[in-house]
Amino acid sequence: MERLKSAVPAELRRAVGEGAAADLPTTTSRLLAFFDSLPLFHQVMRELTDPELALCRKDKGRAAELKGKGNACFSRREFGEALGFYSQALRHVPTNSDGMDVNLVSAIYANRASTMHAWYRKGMVKASLKNYSSAIHDLEVALSTEMTSLGKSNIEQELKLILQKQENVNEVGTSDCDSKDADVPLSEQPQKVIIDSISTPNKGRGMASIDDIPPALLIHVEDPLAAIIMKSSRETHCHFCFNEAPADVVFCPSCTIPIYCSKRCQEQAVGDISCNQDTYLEYDDHATSIAKLSITSSCKSPSSKLFAEHRHECGGAHWAAVLPADIVLAGRIMAQDREKRMLYGKSVASSGPNLDLVHHYDHHSPDNKLESQIYAIVLLLCLQNHYRSDLSWTEDSLSQLVLLIFQIKVNSIAIVRMKSMDGGPELTVNKGVSAAKGANMCSVEQAGEMHLPDRQKSLQENYYFSCQCSSCSELNLSDLVMNSFCCPQSNCLGAISESTYYRSKENFVHVSLGGSYVWKLSLPDVSKVGKDMEKVASSLLGNSGASLNIDPGCCMNCRSHIDVSSAAATSHREASKINRLKEITLLDKTLIPEALQSLKQLKKLRHPYSKVFAQAEDTIAEAFVKVGDQEQAQKHCEASIQILEKLYHPKHITIAHELIKLVSILLSLGDGASAAATFARAEAIFSLYYGSHMEKILAYMGTLKRAVRCESTTGAC
Repeated sequence: MERLKSAVPAELRRAVGEGAAADLPTTTSRLLAFFDSLPLFHQVMRELTDPELALCRKDKGRAAELKGKGNACFSRREFGEALGFYSQALRHVPTNSDGMDVNLVSAIYANRASTMHAWYRKGMVKASLKNYSSAIHDLEVALSTEMTSLGKSNIEQELKLILQKQENVNEVGTSDCDSKDADVPLSEQPQKVIIDSISTPNKGRGMASIDDIPPALLIHVEDPLAAIIMKSSRETHCHFCFNEAPADVVFCPSCTIPIYCSKRCQEQAVGDISCNQDTYLEYDDHATSIAKLSITSSCKSPSSKLFAEHRHECGGAHWAAVLPADIVLAGRIMAQDREKRMLYGKSVASSGPNLDLVHHYDHHSPDNKLESQIYAIVLLLCLQNHYRSDLSWTEDSLSQLVLLIFQIKVNSIAIVRMKSMDGGPELTVNKGVSAAKGANMCSVEQAGEMHLPDRQKSLQENYYFSCQCSSCSELNLSDLVMNSFCCPQSNCLGAISESTYYRSKENFVHVSLGGSYVWKLSLPDVSKVGKDMEKVASSLLGNSGASLNIDPGCCMNCRSHIDVSSAAATSHREASKINRLKEITLLDKTLIPEALQSLKQLKKLRHPYSKVFAQAEDTIAEAFVKVGDQEQAQKHCEASIQILEKLYHPKHITIAHELIKLVSILLSLGDGASAAATFARAEAIFSLYYGSHMEKILAYMGTLKRAVRCESTTGAC
């Protein structure tokens, strides 16, 4: 899109940038007229919509190449890699009646079936070794691609027996991890909370309750208006239900963009698939139907969604894979609105859905306005290319589409499902690893709260909203130390900031960064301030009613001074050296001493409660796990937790995630009692956030709990 932006004349660019929402009919019409006369624009649209130029088109040659790579891996008994290549071959092989090579398709399916049979053999071997969790995983993979009913029945019977054996092992006693924290109110019966939709000038629409809401209570469930998978998860998760994709993924019959976890998800996303059952391919004494695939005009399955979300994005064009996610999401909403109108017999001439959502168009930057208008024009033409004569729009369609894009920017959210355990659930039951090959650790990144300036900046830039909650309006320890440096005096715990702090006579603290005003905070009641906060910023808290200015690089306690720019540069350099450990899968022990030296340098620069320091300890803990040194991993993981306990309240969810990492280390060390106590604490915190839905949201918790119980009662799994 940069080519199109740079081609817009300065006068038209200025009109778009200075225009308000009321001016959109004029500015979008002028922009569309300009692009209509621009050869570059027509070239860009052809690149996006012409199936002959599409990167996502089916390719028989590519499919054959991937099949060959799969064969090579299979001959080396690299079954996991072979399975991946065969699946990708199925992704690229043409399956329509005109371009389908029956022999190639049947060979790929046959080879993938042979690979899956290897998974069955692996599962049975692991079951004989009583490695039940890993065996269940392998057999489930085998089951998911078994084509015959007899084969499926046999695998299901084996799975049932192994699951029963696993349950018998897990029921050998209980552990402390069954206990609940006394502070966690978990009700067996769901409580009803009366909520109402309200609107406020500063926050807009929201929900409120007149009664107190218990922790972790599910109070509202609502389907999204539209959803789309993030680009980072396109190759690992189903594009329809967003669950993790299995080994035998299903592909779109007309393009290579989406993957689906099942035929059902594919049909609901793409539309019903009609099958001619007159073609059968024989191999290995099995008859397999290779369906002739075609996309119908609507979803007929009573259990499917009303709207086939990928159908208008398909047909061989790849614009849905190239345009940003929020633009593709706008296309889905527009297409959904059109199909609903057709279903209910309404006119398809529409400016788009009338969403009662804020857009803040007038507040956005000139560059954002121009970019969104260009994307609106491109998206509208992509949709017209799909619907052709079946699609008609009113004169203000383009204006409404621009506002829809901004509504999505302001109101959509990214939902992230954290990956909990590298390599699958079997990691939680493998005991006593001493080599790097078998060492594992829960791999959830430290998140936690953002620094106050970052929080306020994000809210203002994305939502034009200034938060006034107690955490954002009152000075607290976390915001003082999160990104701070340590005092050069060894006996002083004072924090040193890159910001300027000015305390007014009215007992407010005004904070500025780089000469720009950032925020205003009220001073807390001195009688309620903890000892840590007194030691960190006694100058700000003392002498109530007197004004005071603390410059960048000045200690908030003893007023000592450092060169904060130099300290920040050195800190960034040393932290970067430590972070390199994350990028290395097979870590060499010789790299850790250098990271430990960088950690020592950070200790000399950063405040002992800073988040940078906590993240560095966490990274080094993971590095020691990779090389099999669990004792050192425990030491650094516990150090990270101690810092987080200073930064956040004791039941903060970031601490719970770090505790789970510690549990996995303790299990590797065979310390069942400590693992059980640590798990119980993490479970209590998660229960505050997720209640009875905890194990649905954190799928690894059930498996980890059984491993902890097994280790603490028997001393081995």
